[in-house]
Amino acid sequence: MYIFEYKELIKNLVISDLKTKYSSSVLGFAWSMLNPLMMMLVLYFVFSNVFKMTQEHFALYILIGLTAWRFFAFGTTCAMYSIVGKASLVTKIFIPREILTFSAVLSALISSLLEFLVLIPLMVILGVTPTIFIIFFPVLHILFFLIVYGTGLAMASLYVYYRDINQIWDVLLQIGFFLSPIVYPLSLIPGNYLIYYMLNPITRLIEMYRDVLLYGKLPGLMDLGLVMMFGIVLFLLGSWLFGKLSPRFAEEV
Repeated sequence: MYIFEYKELIKNLVISDLKTKYSSSVLGFAWSMLNPLMMMLVLYFVFSNVFKMTQEHFALYILIGLTAWRFFAFGTTCAMYSIVGKASLVTKIFIPREILTFSAVLSALISSLLEFLVLIPLMVILGVTPTIFIIFFPVLHILFFLIVYGTGLAMASLYVYYRDINQIWDVLLQIGFFLSPIVYPLSLIPGNYLIYYMLNPITRLIEMYRDVLLYGKLPGLMDLGLVMMFGIVLFLLGSWLFGKLSPRFAEEV
């Protein structure tokens, strides 16, 4: 498998991506938490004061949702640009092109793990002590990685041919943000729509993140199974599309 055969190249690509992201910034990695923290404060004020939301630990509730969503949004967006953004590697040397997309999503995964790592002491400060169920967090994040990578493969291959797809994806991400329980609880969803709402695997993932991090609960086996199934299907579809379109990447970039 290319992940093991080209592990040194993947490592160098990931390090390069992380250096590019953080080295030119004055605050570096701090922006990765300042951004969701500032967004959380705005959303917390609006929903707790204007809409009178009374969800328990509402600030952390929002922050966990934002941090999880940032992985999906940032990971898929970086993956989308992974082929076109490294055109010289596509046209001048032969490597499995999936490596470029994989390294972009892996870089986003590392950034996301660091953000969640910073979130833990913040939870303690705000009066929430993590329980033993936090050990399920890596499982959830691996499943999420599979979803992001599968989506990223599809977006990367399509973007080579259709450069305006980034505009469409930006709109879809904004829609997806409000169709996921990031700033509001599931209890606000009318019962007759809930079955359709739960078809969104991001919804189930965000709720499971909150279960293991915030509420000290075991994630539901059905939720885990459905998310795993969706991730595998999405990975297979993304890989199929990438493989179908990749032979002409060098001509199109």
